[in-house]
Amino acid sequence: MPSQELIDPLRGALARLLAMITPGDLKYSFFAASGTEAIEGSIKLAKMYTHKSGFIAALKAFHGKTMGSLSMLGKSDYRTPVGILYGGPVFHVPFGDADAVERQLETSQKVGIDIAAVLMEPIQGEAGAIVPPDDFWPRIRELTKHYGVLLIADEVQTGFGRTGKLWGVEHWGVEPDIIAMAKSLGGGVMPVSAFCSTEEIWQCMMFPNPFIHTTTTGGGALACSAAIAAINITLRDKLWEQAAAKGEYLIPKLNDFAKRYPKIYENITGKGLLIGQHFQNPDIGYKVAAGLFKRGVLVAGTLTSAQTIRIEPPLIITYEQIDQVLSRLEDTLIDVSRLL
Repeated sequence: MPSQELIDPLRGALARLLAMITPGDLKYSFFAASGTEAIEGSIKLAKMYTHKSGFIAALKAFHGKTMGSLSMLGKSDYRTPVGILYGGPVFHVPFGDADAVERQLETSQKVGIDIAAVLMEPIQGEAGAIVPPDDFWPRIRELTKHYGVLLIADEVQTGFGRTGKLWGVEHWGVEPDIIAMAKSLGGGVMPVSAFCSTEEIWQCMMFPNPFIHTTTTGGGALACSAAIAAINITLRDKLWEQAAAKGEYLIPKLNDFAKRYPKIYENITGKGLLIGQHFQNPDIGYKVAAGLFKRGVLVAGTLTSAQTIRIEPPLIITYEQIDQVLSRLEDTLIDVSRLL
């Protein structure tokens, strides 16, 4: 079992690797086992550093299902059954609307509600691979600096190359104050997550109480070794470049399907290999998903609505495999169109 008093060499090596590859001046990391733990740690760190309690998040956002993360999540489906959540104020604004973020920051300042951080996904994943306008991230970075608020990037789904950049925020050249990661950090086989921040912000995690945030098995040697291997392979093979190229190959073909089957599709969204197929209604989405599963193609739904189905293949998927997916998808669309 990992010791909280002594640092494991592999934990140190992984932390050093992340300091080298994360955007900007992000330097220190804390390791856990899941994405929601990384978000919980990010929230806690932002509160401790700023001595503020409010947050701004996005409608339809997904950040996890433990209590703090759930409070930031932007869907009633998960929140309402639980009842009262995080005690601090959490304001939700439309994703991609920088004006709405600005209005909320301005209003909060005027009425004396202290905001600790703005928490956003670079590209919304569970909402269906929703890409914000190109000015969104640069603007909220400027706004958070202007209002003295931290910016947290939830890279749990977008990190490590999936969107065509190593980090989702790199599409817009933005450096967040805190970044959360999981999923691909463990190479898809090991439960490991992390949240990272700058040396200045991290001081509140070390002084006066270095045990202010702990976990029994986070940063274990096995998990860290898997993460180190995953990072090395990602960098060696430049998997983000593969994701970008394959997305540029796949997305236009999906857009062609959307044009040919307007009674089935609403639109296609996404970047790289984080792609959303948006259907006219949930019933159609269920039929498409069922047809794909029947044909041996596993797809990711969006949990609360089959109106959107995600395509998130391994970044090493071959072009031949992509063509097989497209062929089976077309067979499915032909069958579904006959039922409409």
